[in-house]
Amino acid sequence: MSEQDNLERKLSELLEDGEMAPEDKVAREVRQISPKYEIRIQTKLDPIVEETLRYRKIGRELDDRYDKYLERAGQSPGPNDDSQDRES
Repeated sequence: MSEQDNLERKLSELLEDGEMAPEDKVAREVRQISPKYEIRIQTKLDPIVEETLRYRKIGRELDDRYDKYLERAGQSPGPNDDSQDRES
């Protein structure tokens, strides 16, 4: 671990472990409780897929990191994907 990382960790610990007012402790405990319910919204368009396809029209990805995601989303991966233009 570098010297800077060690200093940042110590500073973070000091800021978190400092004296807190009683109302701050209650607020912190409430924030740490995990939510009882999870809300999910189903959409027709996946914003990640849409943005990836737009960027691929502009330029080429060096590492093709979104290919697996596009395959799972039902889109064809590739640097020159213009399937969005054909659908419009």
